[in-house]
Amino acid sequence: MNRDEFFRDVTLRLCSSLDLQTSLRRTFPVLAAMFPIDEVFIDVLDPSLGAIRRIAYASAHQVAESEVRGPGTLIPLPARLWNWAEGLHGPVLVNDLRGEDVRHFKKLVRLDRHSDLALALRIETRQIGFLILRAAGEARFSKSHADLLASIAEPFAIALSNTLAHRELMKLRDDLLDDKRFLNRELFHATADDVIGANTGLRNVMDLARQAAPLNSTVLLLGETGVGKDVVANVIHDGSPRRDGPFIKVNCGAIPDGLIDSELFGHEAGAFTGADRERRGRFERADGGTIFLDEIGDLPVHAQVRLLRVLQNREIERVGATRTTKVDIRVIAATHRDLKAMIASGRFREDLWFRLNVFPIVIPPLRLRRDDVPALVRHFVEVKRRELGLPSAPAIVPGALARLQEYDWPGNVRELENLVEREIIRSGGAPLRFDEIGPTPEPRDEAPAPRRRPVRLDDVIVAHIESVLAMTGGKIHGPGGAAALLGVHENTLRTRMDRLGVVYGRRARASPRRAH
Repeated sequence: MNRDEFFRDVTLRLCSSLDLQTSLRRTFPVLAAMFPIDEVFIDVLDPSLGAIRRIAYASAHQVAESEVRGPGTLIPLPARLWNWAEGLHGPVLVNDLRGEDVRHFKKLVRLDRHSDLALALRIETRQIGFLILRAAGEARFSKSHADLLASIAEPFAIALSNTLAHRELMKLRDDLLDDKRFLNRELFHATADDVIGANTGLRNVMDLARQAAPLNSTVLLLGETGVGKDVVANVIHDGSPRRDGPFIKVNCGAIPDGLIDSELFGHEAGAFTGADRERRGRFERADGGTIFLDEIGDLPVHAQVRLLRVLQNREIERVGATRTTKVDIRVIAATHRDLKAMIASGRFREDLWFRLNVFPIVIPPLRLRRDDVPALVRHFVEVKRRELGLPSAPAIVPGALARLQEYDWPGNVRELENLVEREIIRSGGAPLRFDEIGPTPEPRDEAPAPRRRPVRLDDVIVAHIESVLAMTGGKIHGPGGAAALLGVHENTLRTRMDRLGVVYGRRARASPRRAH
């Protein structure tokens, strides 16, 4: 194939579709006939995100597109690399470039054991993106390859420009429908693929959710506060045959102990003072659908007994009722607590644990899926823009996303969402900097604090035992006793208290403090 035929074939295939992803797949065989390539990317420098954003991807392998390298991939650029990337011109043999910035860039794009040939795409003088050819192995591209690639810069630049303009028009159209979609949530059914991170940090979680969704089994979601357990519960319900039934959410930790039975199971008229009419509980409202019991570890022990009956027999009994009511429900429970430790301390029933732990799903914290941070930031910026009534989403300064990825996020996704909203409010329309997230400042030189005399270990143990005895009212054995709370056998606890001189029982009434 000569250069003229090559140029014509590339141009015709690029113009064959408005979807650049489809066009690039069709163009790939022509490129592969002239270059030793395994993969082709089309990327843009997105100033609103301070990152490289992937627009299209094609591969020589006859498999599904890589979730890690495919369209939508974000590569946050530190601020020092931004001007360097913007200044690239023409075809560039990336492996031949040298310098500290280039070394860092090669690490970001995972260039190890690969060769990259990049072509800056420009419309007049404005750079709009890059075409990257990648081959396995080192030194796979030559100067003649670079010259040939330069010959197709114009059709690729036009195709990319048309794609970006088309997407902007589609975005403006979609913005007109946002309010309607937001107010009609009941018409939308979420799938595992709708969850941000479903193909990266949450891939295993979504795989398990897909497996569990079509079945009727009880699911237990485990993970730290703020990781998105409610999102996974929604995915399971909306992927199940019960999707058209009710989805009832219950925060077990937010209901006062005195009202938990009435809230969950309902009550009959006259069951207690103020019950002037009968009332359906959350389980009855969930009939034919799913009930999501969030923070199940905060459920009082007496309510755990009644929940066990629901899980065993799928029937409930209202407060004040003399008959049982059958319910057709699917139960999803969630907690951030260590239920096994609570069982050991007598605060959670072991038989209820076995009933709930049919299909456990552990959701990883955000610090273990840092690659999801850029996409989550982008999502929350758009969500908060809509909620705050802003005409357009503020940009993100270069380097900010990379800094956010380095943070440990003790509050997980919820902390990130709150940070984005706070930053948008503070910025007043200016680019988002996220300066409050960053390295801990170096401590200033100050005079050393005076040394304190070390406390004896026995004294610390005594103080802790006495505080637990105060909590239990002096009770040592049985559920809720000091031995259960401390996780030791009651005889072991008594032996230790005798050795340390901690008084208890009848002796405590005569001498409230331990003997010295």
